[in-house]
Amino acid sequence: MATSIGSLLAEIAGVEDPIEELQSLKTALLSIPLSALRDSVSGQRFNVIFSLLRSDDREQVELCVEILERILMALSPVSLAQNYRVELQGGLTHPNETVKILAVKQIGRMVEHQDAATEVLNNHDILGAVINCIGEDHMAVAKQAIKSLSKLSHSKPGLDMLFQSDLLKVMKDVMATSDIVRYRIYELVVEISSVSPISLGYCANSSLISQLIGELTGDDVLIRATAIEMVTTLAHSQHGRQYLAQQGIMDQFSNMIRGAETDSFSSLYLPGLVKFFGNLAIMDSPQQVCETYPAFQNKVFEMALDRDPAMTGVAIDTLGLLGSTVEGKQVLQKAGEKFKAVLTRMSHLASCGATELRVRSLDAISQLLTLQPEEQTEDLLALTESWFHLLSNQPMDMIRNISTQPFPELHCGAMRIFTAIATQLWGQKLMISTPSFMEFVLDRSMGQTKDAKDAKFQLVGSLVGSSTAAEILGSQYYIRLKSYLRDGPYHVSAVAAVSTEGAE
Repeated sequence: MATSIGSLLAEIAGVEDPIEELQSLKTALLSIPLSALRDSVSGQRFNVIFSLLRSDDREQVELCVEILERILMALSPVSLAQNYRVELQGGLTHPNETVKILAVKQIGRMVEHQDAATEVLNNHDILGAVINCIGEDHMAVAKQAIKSLSKLSHSKPGLDMLFQSDLLKVMKDVMATSDIVRYRIYELVVEISSVSPISLGYCANSSLISQLIGELTGDDVLIRATAIEMVTTLAHSQHGRQYLAQQGIMDQFSNMIRGAETDSFSSLYLPGLVKFFGNLAIMDSPQQVCETYPAFQNKVFEMALDRDPAMTGVAIDTLGLLGSTVEGKQVLQKAGEKFKAVLTRMSHLASCGATELRVRSLDAISQLLTLQPEEQTEDLLALTESWFHLLSNQPMDMIRNISTQPFPELHCGAMRIFTAIATQLWGQKLMISTPSFMEFVLDRSMGQTKDAKDAKFQLVGSLVGSSTAAEILGSQYYIRLKSYLRDGPYHVSAVAAVSTEGAE
């Protein structure tokens, strides 16, 4: 095969219009498994393919990119650094975005590998060109550049090169291009900061994080909203949260929530602030966060009752997230009538809201009602049961009616609620006492999409896996549920198959 690749390369070099020959080479390369391709391409020189990138013919250029992508992925990062560094550097300034993406991606592979990274780190111009790619019009090029440069955060030499050389000035110059590009650099900085306390230290010392934090109080509300999103990402790591706490960001955000009442543009950034505290509560402690920043909890309840669907949706998602933990459930229960009002609103939206809000409400309700077997104390079971009965006078019928509507996403959302209560004793008692409910569970004709079948199968699996189901549901239903589980989610009964054939 190495011989045929060599002969194809020779043919390509000898023709003026090489499209057909390039197609043949691409086919030959794709026919070899990537694991075996390295031996076939080792020792070959692909300068002719790189040279053909210098063309105005888009088809030719993109064929060359596909060929090179296959070849270069088969070569080790060290081999790339030793043999194709110059060609890849040239690709960084190519007018075609697919060439740029190819070059940036392969440079990313090199900086990940210790020996290959040395070759790249010693070449200031390559890294400078990759940084400049963050300012590209094509978002895909910028994203790939951010991804590749973020890999420098995994080594001290990489961090030194990016933040303690004149590449820092290159970054700051690129930032000045536009608001959009500035936020791409922030995205890179936040990604690097999230890796470790050491990488966060480099970013903090570069003044780029303090510049990002400064955007939180800027006059442009849209920029402020984007900055909040960036800071929320930084808070995903423990060392990031510690740094933000030291900078007083949590208190600042809490004050922004309180001040939102008098800001006519607050709807643009409030959802971001609520998401920030919601994530913070799940990663640290729902009780601590809600007690320390009461403005957050009050605002979530207020937004859940808001008429603005954007505000309501974020609040519902946040409440579902909070209530997915035992501690979060207890915090919400302590809110008393406020939370009951919100749960009633969720139920109303699940039944007759706009489709997106219906789905989000169903998902939040299922999170609120879920209790793992080890969490099922008497108090918590009483709590989830009381919440379920707040949904409607006839909650079983309400959720079942939603599941029978011709929208797969609603069917699956309703099934997730039934799955949430299926492991709880009170839930099983409700199921067996609700007329025709067990037949509904066992009916395979309900919900014909793959997702719907999977959702029903998960419900059946939860029932069969429960230690109390056999006793509560009775042996007749339990045996049928086990049979359903054994046959799998996509089983078609013989009777159904025969009737379908007859119909044809």
